[in-house]
Amino acid sequence: MTDSIPLDATTTDIDDTTVAAPEAEAVLTAEEWWRSAVIYQIYPRSFADSDGDGIGDLPGITSRLPQLADLGIDAVWLSPFYTSPQKDAGYDVANYCDVDPLFGTLADFDAMRQAAHELELKVVVDLVPNHSSDAHRWFQEALAAAPGSPERARYMFRDGKGDDGAAPPNDWESVFGGPAWTRITEADGRPGQWYLHLFDPSQPDFDWTNPWVRERFHDILRFWLDRGVDGFRVDVAHGLVKAEGLPDWRASADAGSMGGDAGPSPYWAQDGVHEIIRGWRSVIDEYEGDRILVAEAWVEPLSKLADWVRPDEMNQAFNFPFLEVDWSAQEMKSVIDDSLAIFPGVGAPSTWVLSNHDVVRHASRLALTARNPQGAGIGPRSAGKPIPDLGIRRGRAATLLTLALPGSAYLYQGEELGLPEVIDLPDAARQDPTFFRTNGEKYGRDGCRVPIPWESAKPAYGFNTTGESWLPQPRDWADLARDVQSGVPGSTLELYRTALSERRYANLGLGRLTWLDGFGDDVLAFENNGVTVIANFGDVPVELPPGVAIIASEGLDEPALPADTTVWLRLS
Repeated sequence: MTDSIPLDATTTDIDDTTVAAPEAEAVLTAEEWWRSAVIYQIYPRSFADSDGDGIGDLPGITSRLPQLADLGIDAVWLSPFYTSPQKDAGYDVANYCDVDPLFGTLADFDAMRQAAHELELKVVVDLVPNHSSDAHRWFQEALAAAPGSPERARYMFRDGKGDDGAAPPNDWESVFGGPAWTRITEADGRPGQWYLHLFDPSQPDFDWTNPWVRERFHDILRFWLDRGVDGFRVDVAHGLVKAEGLPDWRASADAGSMGGDAGPSPYWAQDGVHEIIRGWRSVIDEYEGDRILVAEAWVEPLSKLADWVRPDEMNQAFNFPFLEVDWSAQEMKSVIDDSLAIFPGVGAPSTWVLSNHDVVRHASRLALTARNPQGAGIGPRSAGKPIPDLGIRRGRAATLLTLALPGSAYLYQGEELGLPEVIDLPDAARQDPTFFRTNGEKYGRDGCRVPIPWESAKPAYGFNTTGESWLPQPRDWADLARDVQSGVPGSTLELYRTALSERRYANLGLGRLTWLDGFGDDVLAFENNGVTVIANFGDVPVELPPGVAIIASEGLDEPALPADTTVWLRLS
């Protein structure tokens, strides 16, 4: 074994400084469920398929909820299941108040929600307010109406530049690649106005300066709140308002597709968004119980993101700077410190997330060998592919670190099985609009969306009974199926179960983090509610303190903590 770093005599000394802002302490210990919840993201197309058509559905979700409850989570968040042409996997909504037949019926939703509540699981659903589908009745009415009409005013229609209007209104580019404007043909056959779509042309952007749009979305919120949902994850929450005058602007070539580090943008993180959010919050507050709003807002720095979770706005915002941090002890510590100071400073909990349906799964992302901007994906021809074994180790280590932090944690379906990104999808199978709008230069997000494995010996690994799968599953996923990991010491599934159980037992989500000194620059060590957490980001094993009991680890069987490993300890 490689020589280990000796334990410094000051290791167990506790820093007197607190990470959370002192004035926020009373708020952070409140009992609202969402302040400390572990919320599990379900991507309905890929979770469980009850009818064998190869696409997951609501009855399939209902059938698997007991296994999620057994995992130890507190809530589920469902990506869109609404009526949709499915040109962007349901994020192109054609009816916000109904279920697409692919996924079932409103009665199926009600049954799923009731089953979840009986298992004491909260239910959060997606709200997609930046854009609708071009098949939505509202947009079809806008196309049929004249320029300047109330129907056109629902969306971002503009005249083109030049004498004949043949040039788009500005130079904006779509998140999925290509121009962000499409010109329509008017009812009389003449070339007409242009409409904005920050994403696919099938996803026209709403004009949120229009009170009509705001009122309709208040109606949508009430529809689902009346059906008993516990909250909404708001898609592209930072993109609703565009700068006055729609000035030209281009993001840098290596920026993430959703903003964040892209610098000031005329269509991301505009101040006018906050008035809209406050309107939603007023609707949420009409209802009894702790109903929540969660922002998908790619906003940096964290001090600016905190504006999204002020007391009269969102309850939570995804902590994307944490998701995107490099595998570095000092960079990780910096993000954690900032998060635990800034979010409590406005009365909100920090959130922690490592994977979702838009990013490379963290069991692969943490071992990439080249930079990979958000949304780009990886595929057979990508440079900088991940090192598989390293990714699994770092993925498990990052998970144990994450679940020990105060605040709320988000899990993405299949990460509890250690699923890596699927890289070798054939081009013919890919469905993400990013792949097609960039002519294959970016692979997009299909690799993290492949249907997950439940039973190793069943068709489609138990995803259904027919073997159909809307994206092909890797042949080696039989070894990662839930049934072959369940009850097996050292498996990723049992690691998650143990950590979630201990997290709840020690009330880590409502705890208070104190850094521990003496482990060196490549190690993070902290204490939270009686649990000591040590994470080794370096190359050399680290000696563990004497007289401790290991309560969660990655199969640790020696007195030193290996590289790329995290352990939870309690003084014995």
